[in-house]
Amino acid sequence: MSHRPSLLATAVVLLAALGCQRGASRAEPPASPPAARATPASQPASAGPVAGGPVAGSGHDPAHPPIDCPLRQAGIAHDSLRPFEDVAKYIAHLERPDRAAWQRPDAVVAALGLRGRETVVDVGAGSGYFSFRLARALPRGKVIATDIEPEMIRHLHHKAMTTGVQNLQAVLGKPDDPGVPRDADLVFMCDVLHHVRDRAAWLGKLAAQMKPGAKLVLVEFKEGKLPQGPPEAMKIPRGELVKVVTAAGLVLDGEKPGLLPYQHLLVFRRP
Repeated sequence: MSHRPSLLATAVVLLAALGCQRGASRAEPPASPPAARATPASQPASAGPVAGGPVAGSGHDPAHPPIDCPLRQAGIAHDSLRPFEDVAKYIAHLERPDRAAWQRPDAVVAALGLRGRETVVDVGAGSGYFSFRLARALPRGKVIATDIEPEMIRHLHHKAMTTGVQNLQAVLGKPDDPGVPRDADLVFMCDVLHHVRDRAAWLGKLAAQMKPGAKLVLVEFKEGKLPQGPPEAMKIPRGELVKVVTAAGLVLDGEKPGLLPYQHLLVFRRP
């Protein structure tokens, strides 16, 4: 079920959207937002600025250099994007309050055992449901949030800027390339792999991009009739998950079988 974003969230995100379209920097926020456009849903309750960053909602930080829009860098024209009204409905679905009861995002992040200085890549980040929580857990590290949908990158970029989250970078990805930088310590994927068409080839590229010792965390829905999740035909059985990932060159390093009621959480490592 979708919900209507608050008026304050609407004004803040639209302010950032106009700035991105004009190439505005942190030091030069736009004068005023447009008046009649809907925007993505407001951030999850646990999202916020990292230690040392500006206060949430403070806007652009003059102490830091200008940050260009990642879509502009990728050559994506803003007038080709889907309207905020359409995207907001999907973001509202991803961020719906009842999801936390079974997704347990804070427990998942805690289970990763992050030390706070890692580089984590959130592949298929979507609205940043996990990205911003990961950023809070990495006060001396960073999160690279990737997605193949330009509208999601627009949302991630604006939200990071308007909430003062300085250690999150939004990057437009490619369907056939994970695009994981070599310095990544951990790759995180929640409900993403079942959308990948050629999993063997895609995972082969991912394994090749990971440095030795780096980890891959996969969260995928379990089989069977569940109140949440994709159609049964889209689910990947646990045995198949392990088989396809290990065939790509990674080894199973751990599992959290009792953490999530409807999903597997598997941890793989590159030898």
